[in-house]
Amino acid sequence: MPYETKTIMMGRAKQTLEVIRERVYTKIASLEVNAWRTPEPVPFERRTSGEPIALRPGDKWGELWDCAWFRFSGSVPADAAGCKVVLLIDVNGELCLVDENGAPVQGLTNVNSEFDFSLGLPGKRVVDVTDCARGGEAIDLWADAGCNDLFGLYRSGTLKEADIAICHEETRRLFYDYEVLLELAEQLPENSARRNRLLHKLYEASYVLENADDGAVAAARELLRTELDKKGGDPDVTVSAIGHAHIDLAWLWPIRETIRKGARTFSTVLRNMEKYPDYVFGASQPQLYQWMKEHYPKLYGRIKEKISEGRWEVQGAMWVEPDSNVSGGEALVRQILYGKRFFKQEFGEDVRMLWVPDIFGYSASLPQLLKKAGVDYVMTQKLSWSVYNDHPHHSFLWEGIDGTKVLTHLPPEDTYNSPAAPRSLAKIEREYLDSGVSGHALMLYGIGDGGGGPGEEHLERLERLRNLQGLVPVVQEPSIAFFRKLEQEQERFETWRGELYLEKHQGTLTSQARNKWYNRKLEKALREVEFAASLALSLGAEASVYPQAELETIWKETLLYQFHDILPGSSIGRVYDESLERYAALYERTLELTEEAYAAAAAHAGLEPGEAFVANSLPWERREWVSWNGQAFLVTVPPMSVAPLERSVSEASPAAPVADENGLENELLRVKLGSDGSIVSLYDKLAGRETVAAGEQANLLTVYHDRGDAWDFDRNYRQAVAGRMTRESVTAYENGSEAVVEQRFRFGESTLTQKIVLRAGERIVRFETEADWRESGKMLRASFPVDVRADRVNCEIQFGSLQRQTHRNTRHDFAKDEICAHQYIDLSQPDYGVSLLNDSKYGFSALGSVLDIHLLRSPSYPDPRADRAVHRFVYALYPHEGDYVAANTYRRGYELNSPLTAFAGGKGERRQAGAVPSPFVRIDSPRIMLEAVKKAEDSDDLIVRLYETSGTRAEAVLSFGAAYAAIDEVDLMENPVAGLGENTDTAKLTFGPFEIRTLRLRKAARS
Repeated sequence: MPYETKTIMMGRAKQTLEVIRERVYTKIASLEVNAWRTPEPVPFERRTSGEPIALRPGDKWGELWDCAWFRFSGSVPADAAGCKVVLLIDVNGELCLVDENGAPVQGLTNVNSEFDFSLGLPGKRVVDVTDCARGGEAIDLWADAGCNDLFGLYRSGTLKEADIAICHEETRRLFYDYEVLLELAEQLPENSARRNRLLHKLYEASYVLENADDGAVAAARELLRTELDKKGGDPDVTVSAIGHAHIDLAWLWPIRETIRKGARTFSTVLRNMEKYPDYVFGASQPQLYQWMKEHYPKLYGRIKEKISEGRWEVQGAMWVEPDSNVSGGEALVRQILYGKRFFKQEFGEDVRMLWVPDIFGYSASLPQLLKKAGVDYVMTQKLSWSVYNDHPHHSFLWEGIDGTKVLTHLPPEDTYNSPAAPRSLAKIEREYLDSGVSGHALMLYGIGDGGGGPGEEHLERLERLRNLQGLVPVVQEPSIAFFRKLEQEQERFETWRGELYLEKHQGTLTSQARNKWYNRKLEKALREVEFAASLALSLGAEASVYPQAELETIWKETLLYQFHDILPGSSIGRVYDESLERYAALYERTLELTEEAYAAAAAHAGLEPGEAFVANSLPWERREWVSWNGQAFLVTVPPMSVAPLERSVSEASPAAPVADENGLENELLRVKLGSDGSIVSLYDKLAGRETVAAGEQANLLTVYHDRGDAWDFDRNYRQAVAGRMTRESVTAYENGSEAVVEQRFRFGESTLTQKIVLRAGERIVRFETEADWRESGKMLRASFPVDVRADRVNCEIQFGSLQRQTHRNTRHDFAKDEICAHQYIDLSQPDYGVSLLNDSKYGFSALGSVLDIHLLRSPSYPDPRADRAVHRFVYALYPHEGDYVAANTYRRGYELNSPLTAFAGGKGERRQAGAVPSPFVRIDSPRIMLEAVKKAEDSDDLIVRLYETSGTRAEAVLSFGAAYAAIDEVDLMENPVAGLGENTDTAKLTFGPFEIRTLRLRKAARS
């Protein structure tokens, strides 16, 4: 044997491991299997209401997304007396065993799955019956089944096995002994003494095991024990391990299946906690816990017990793990507000970490939001997916656009599905980029995405890996314990400033455009209704005028659809069939609530009964056109107020714009169209200059080949032009306040009708678009080559803006070709610029002097029908003097998304002649935006959220329309920070660049 080659020894050891695996279980009897199939889940009480099926292995029981209640029955054979007995069950689907009352007990998962087998086998098929059978024990189990695997994909839907088996416990333990040492040997340096020793021991044990009896197993375990007992020396890195099951709330399965995945996963966690006393598990997303509370109250009670024991960690400060590129700023605040409040109210836990292992990029606004909500740490790993550049750190300080820093850790294993194997620890030690300044790293082990969590194999390995010679030590502990240790080292960490851009998944800024349209509309509608109801409260209305409970319900469902596989457009079609239906209902209800709230505000403002009024929810005076009863009125409305329509109409109107088939013109702009419908000239009369680059065409509707999926499209798409939309017809008309050129275009099966609109007195060209998109594997973009030269493009993000390069000098610049922006993207020189505004788009490109807006795309996976539908959206071009700050571009973006709206009059007392309702607040600085006004969560006080918009220091005086008993500054959780005044109607504030500040207005008690 000393002369045997290492290759031969390793090969034999691997063969022996499989031999041991086959000897762990001996099947001794088959179970009787019956199922009752239904298309959708039914409760335990109705478990036999479906189509009955008697099954044997190999029999089919369902199609994709079918559900069934299974009953497994039988008895333990007498000859199993004295043995450990288990059940082996695999239905080629997901199962949740329940108790006699229908409460989840344990989850089972098919081995045959789309899970990455390099991380280990995903199946959970073993059910413990008894450690020492008497023989004759009756088996009668019920289980709730879903005909899908972990990832929603359909393999067979056939019963694979349902057997009673003897578990040879010592052989099972030997399997993990042998597996851990074998993999350790594979991870060690080729000529290390430790590796040579392990190979010889494994090789020797393989011959001992030629005898398949208990004595051979005991001898082999004894032979290996000396190697398992060898401890490591003083470590340079210690790994903190926590069990995890990142569960996508929808992806390749519908939301309804996620609820059941949660039950299967969490019940398995609880079962394993009974068997493994060191096991610590963590899970994020209050939405998932809320579902458990509603659908599985007994299971939820057991979860609460483990949380109170400290063995189950609640993770993540947000309601769900949301997309942080597309979600709006206030939506991210509400993710944190509702998320942290849930965990505090339900479990008494103040969660201090953002837990987002799988989102598709990280907004530079997040650090400030987190810190102002008491969240000190960030955990993610998705940056490891970047294509062109590796992120240079695993542990670092992340600095946002305002200068706030937050401690951030990327697990060095670059996965949240760790197998908790020797290769895991070896990779962490080998690849931890900051091991020179940090001695701590995090490992997330278990099966995620589709759920399941840690299995026996993870926990058995960890028992053997605690402090095994040849590997860094690992300790099972909550992640918060890890972060507290990491925090002690942070003074030595580097700082990364700005967004954490993922060089992948840029297609998700555009995919499923209708969902993104509704998301923007709902975010704006919720802002509007909260302001309207708050205005009514400030004017003296009863607290009942504010529909707080209903708004929280709408908000939480909106936040659910911001999950990082729903809003980005990367789920199956059924997810969008369901979300679009719900979005429509939520949006309609929010508009109804807005109208009711404004009516109450108008009544308490003293408007005459039945008098039409205009509502302005933005914090500056607006002079704009508003429609009422089919007519357009140019009105001037004070900031954040309701004003009578008749008294708001401007006495002098600007000259009416004109249009013909060749273009449009008002007193500020002249637009010329080419024969193909593109803009060949946009002349700014006020500035006396051309806006479109010489010899170029703007608003060119170009179609590109797109062979990507919902996540990604070809980085070199510009080289794959499929064609341009061809103009079929053109009509020009005027209606007094507007000049319109309406054009109809076609490409392939698709048509697009676009109104180019120029209003009297406005410096904005609107493109009101309806597209009937029927293409597959194509994407549509509109390009605007402008006569502006700048190295950086200004992009609105949440609570501020971000500058990105317009050149591709470096690999980092090259990788950021598709970029995210919200209401505007702007290219400015110091003296002049052009802003591209929109009402629902998020994907852009800025290359040289060309601004590109990504309108539509139609990938075929995972939704074969993605965006083959009718779409309506608006984008607009705003040429301006000065840069985007001097031009108040942010205001134009808000005005496009929150237009002035006229309503039927109030029901209050008759006002005095000439009286005009006071604005809710006036702000004397043009740089300060009031993002939200809402009722406080725990009182009738009002919450006001503001931020600085330009990236400069600013001072502002807020003058409110009423005096308040106290004005205090609070954090994002609405906890007090500082008092700003008592019995006052003003507040003076100083803002840092992009700083967010939140105030609480405490109303004086009524006499």
